[in-house]
Amino acid sequence: MTCSSLLRRSPAGPELVDDLPDSRPEHARGAALRVVDRLRRDDTFAQFARFVLVGGTTTVIYAALFLSLSRVAGLAYLPAHVAATTVTTVLANEMHRRLTFRAEDRVSWAAAQWEAGGVSVVGLVATSSALEWLDSVTGTAHPVVQVTVVATVTAAIGGLRFIALRWIFRPAGSADPAAPASA
Repeated sequence: MTCSSLLRRSPAGPELVDDLPDSRPEHARGAALRVVDRLRRDDTFAQFARFVLVGGTTTVIYAALFLSLSRVAGLAYLPAHVAATTVTTVLANEMHRRLTFRAEDRVSWAAAQWEAGGVSVVGLVATSSALEWLDSVTGTAHPVVQVTVVATVTAAIGGLRFIALRWIFRPAGSADPAAPASA
């Protein structure tokens, strides 16, 4: 959790309260704290790691929504895909704005949705095309195969999206690539 509003604070100051159980081996506690500390940095590696964590989380949510809409609600794969993609894109954009790039003070919710959502349209077209191709090849693919295809294409598009959000959508004249304008 990198968003300052999500951190538990001690009464003495802004440092994270260490509430890992004492029963854990000391080396495991230390390793966990080092990982958390590493993910809090704002260099490219830490931002990319947070980007991947947000992407993985929203992909799991996408899968649950897609499977619910297609299996339970009985929607065809394309409407289920578009609906699940729309919901998880809005969620991912906000999580990237707040957690990945820590841009909530610099970028409004609407600006983040517009800029990152524009990049996401490319992903929606690519994943929809991949689903259409899969359907034409297999007739009717199992929903788990459909989710796997979408996750694979989304991972490739995600790499491009990270580049766009980190280096393209940042304040004009900004020499600091660690401070993108949006998420």
